[in-house]
Amino acid sequence: WYHDNLSRHAAEALLLSNGKDGSYLLRKSNEREDLYSLSVRGKDSVKHFHVEHTGTSFKFGFNEFSSLKELVMHFANQPLIGSETGTLIVLKHPYPRQVEEPSIYESVRVHTAMQTGRTESDLVPNAPSLGTKEGYLIKQGKIVKNWKTRWFTLHRNELKYFKDQTATEPIRALDLTECSAVQFDYSQERVNCFCLVFPLRTYYLCAKTGIEADEWIKILRWKLSQIRKQLEERNATLSS
Repeated sequence: WYHDNLSRHAAEALLLSNGKDGSYLLRKSNEREDLYSLSVRGKDSVKHFHVEHTGTSFKFGFNEFSSLKELVMHFANQPLIGSETGTLIVLKHPYPRQVEEPSIYESVRVHTAMQTGRTESDLVPNAPSLGTKEGYLIKQGKIVKNWKTRWFTLHRNELKYFKDQTATEPIRALDLTECSAVQFDYSQERVNCFCLVFPLRTYYLCAKTGIEADEWIKILRWKLSQIRKQLEERNATLSS
């Protein structure tokens, strides 16, 4: 979860797009050589805290720790105070560098959200990779062209949608290997809409904001490009 020269902007983009409440990473501060920045997501914002390396210890506010591991274990059990808002933040989910899929947001090789227990030693690297997204979208019906809010999850090459976030069984699972295009759609009366083109049906979806719609389109297009790339590599191998 040490990200070296990751910028403040990139850290915020990664934690907001792919992290969760309590996700954190450490990076070099661009202010001084002996300073690091601990970036932590608390609900819908990212806070940045200075960590000073004295050569023998790490100073964080009024606290001093012999190692970063000691610092993380300390704050895994009691909250940080997040700026003037008084938001309580706990270091729950380290955001490590190594992942199976590259980032579509920055040209840095990073990042999977990992699940953790109360200490660093409890880490279990079994969480989905960066190419994962979930959230509510409004979907147009197939026969009756009404619009209903559905909970969508994207994992690997499968886009599922559920009645709501609490549902355990999806209404449908869409295989992205069969999808030919993802693009903004301006044919609807609604705004922030996009569509997924499949052989037998085009799915029309709308997000709450243009930014959110753009994020879905970017990650879905990236998925399709990866699928095409894998297919081309497989065909090249077979032909050789």
